[in-house]
Amino acid sequence: MIIIAPPSPEYQLGFLSKLQRLFNEGDFTATYKFALMVAMADLAVELGQDDGYTLLITKEQLAEKFIELYWQQATPYSATAVERDLNEPIVESLSLVLAQNKGNQTAIVKNIITFRTTFNPRSLIAAKAIPSFNKLLNSVSATVMKMPVTHLQNLGEQAEPFLYNTLSNGIELLPGVAYCLRRFQPLVQQLSRNGWINHIKGNRLNQPILGEQDDLESFLFGTSRKSLLDISTGLRKISNKCFYCQQTLRADADVDHFIPFSQYPRDLMHNFVLAHPSCNRSKSNALAAREHLVRWVEYIDREDVNLTTIGKDAGTVIDLAVMRAVARWGYGNAAQSSAQAWIRATCFESVNKDYLDILDVIR
Repeated sequence: MIIIAPPSPEYQLGFLSKLQRLFNEGDFTATYKFALMVAMADLAVELGQDDGYTLLITKEQLAEKFIELYWQQATPYSATAVERDLNEPIVESLSLVLAQNKGNQTAIVKNIITFRTTFNPRSLIAAKAIPSFNKLLNSVSATVMKMPVTHLQNLGEQAEPFLYNTLSNGIELLPGVAYCLRRFQPLVQQLSRNGWINHIKGNRLNQPILGEQDDLESFLFGTSRKSLLDISTGLRKISNKCFYCQQTLRADADVDHFIPFSQYPRDLMHNFVLAHPSCNRSKSNALAAREHLVRWVEYIDREDVNLTTIGKDAGTVIDLAVMRAVARWGYGNAAQSSAQAWIRATCFESVNKDYLDILDVIR
């Protein structure tokens, strides 16, 4: 078997330089290119390995990511956008849907709106069970392949294919690219989301909708408060103890991302745990230490059925295999950089390869 080593430090620096050029010089007339970068970074984490191999991403996998990213963005943005349930059917004026293009509304958003108004699915999870969802998926995949996939790698006035080759059934990330997307995923996400937000804010068509509100980021990428309440209620039925300190929860409890949202900004049901606000604030953006990791590995296996039920009720993405891959990626990066893991307030320990042995239990 031929082993392809991870890319050299020089390659990684060159990749970051090209990435910076892409965001500085790329022609972002719509938000599609930002969505494609987010999708590729997510899929590199979920499907890739820490080596220099190429990675095939199918057009269907890209389309599913695009639908997930635009699902709540295809709902009206209003003063109560963060308060209301973003999984509810569209009942307000479609003129309040944020423009994702400087001209007519993007085809993907229009297709999602049509699907939602036709079938009124309670959530994206419910939508995938509707037979016509495959038609939506095919339509979105055709648009993704025709638009952002074709034009993303144009820097300035010339094409510089440094990310992928285009195939008839998707894209193939070039050697070393999947590794870099995994290694620098938080940076790619931050650059993409910041660019996406600024594009929405800078679009004159959105000015009457946005007004003076400051909840745009939460609307575009966050989980609705109703969904978080449903998750919190469901998790309390599993246990009424703080996941970290194991003390009884009071009335106030936080829904925490076990793998920090700052490191992997996507909501997956098996990543949610309940915690005291003080424990949550203390842990902040750090990975949890060995004792918590052991407990989490046991928890997601033992409570898989219950977590799946809670996720369906809250309309949250349920994918245990992806969650396991994300955990291995997060702790793998931490071990490589000798990061510190949170034990309790002001108490940390170094992440090492022993952590990966714990995660090997869930392979």
